[in-house]
Amino acid sequence: MHWSRALVLVIALAAVTEALAQLPTYGVGRTPSAKEIRDQDITIGPSGKGLPEGRGTAVQGAAIFEKRCAHCHGVNGESEGQFPALSGPKARVVEYPFATTIWDFINSAMPRRVPDIGTRDGSLTAEEVYALTAFILYRNGIIKETDVLDAASLPKIKMPKRDPHLDKVAPH
Repeated sequence: MHWSRALVLVIALAAVTEALAQLPTYGVGRTPSAKEIRDQDITIGPSGKGLPEGRGTAVQGAAIFEKRCAHCHGVNGESEGQFPALSGPKARVVEYPFATTIWDFINSAMPRRVPDIGTRDGSLTAEEVYALTAFILYRNGIIKETDVLDAASLPKIKMPKRDPHLDKVAPH
């Protein structure tokens, strides 16, 4: 008898959910344009397809890091606080199989909103993102300080934990 009450409750919840889904819209918001959708579709895969023009080195990235990133990630990215370390023994970025993953994350999600300094996600230029990616890779011993990262060179970087079999099956 107990299961029948549960079944009735599930059916009633399904009916209420269906009814709520049929409510009219109230003119809030709008459908985004095709350009707005393209502008937000910024995920960069292992091949680097979709990387914008631009270039940067670790030397350039060091100055940007000090100004825009060190307050959260510590000097040279060796954070001891609540934010992840980007270099040094606690850094996990070296576990990423593709350097494009680092570029993509910095581009889409950094710097986080910090009320004291007024930064916002995705506020970096492509040049700054290349330079910061180079700085992080350099601090982890993956590239040289003077290596230039751009749309052609970034996907070619071999990350330390990269499985060679991924090259054959990687999407994009």
